[in-house]
Amino acid sequence: MEHSAGGVIYYRGEGGVPMYLVLLSRRGIWEFPKGHIENKENPQGAALREINEETGLSTIKLMGNFKYVISYAFYKDGERIKKDVVYFIAETRKAEVKISNEHTGFMWLGFNEAFQRLTHAQSKKLITEANAWINALDGVWRA
Repeated sequence: MEHSAGGVIYYRGEGGVPMYLVLLSRRGIWEFPKGHIENKENPQGAALREINEETGLSTIKLMGNFKYVISYAFYKDGERIKKDVVYFIAETRKAEVKISNEHTGFMWLGFNEAFQRLTHAQSKKLITEANAWINALDGVWRA
């Protein structure tokens, strides 16, 4: 069993509308930043580290008590490996991204565009939950 952590990163665009960061992996998958939780590291610390490593963003803040877990399995060297990834919501005030070599591109998108761009159904569920949570903070629903 593998354990990873990551984040749904957003900043407030024009009119306060959340803009979400999606990354294009070398495998052609649109996703959120994530990575392995290292020894003696808590999930929040791992998420902050991975976000920084994969995006260059260092002025990020994990928001509230939002936590969303995606579980899946994959094959590596013929062995089936189960994986849990815990995602947090992270806000930034700077939109200057410097992606790592793990990704080939990125986009800042509004909710509808990000939802359409994301590759996996579980990521689409994640952004839907995150968007609702962020908009509940404002007391206003913006889709």
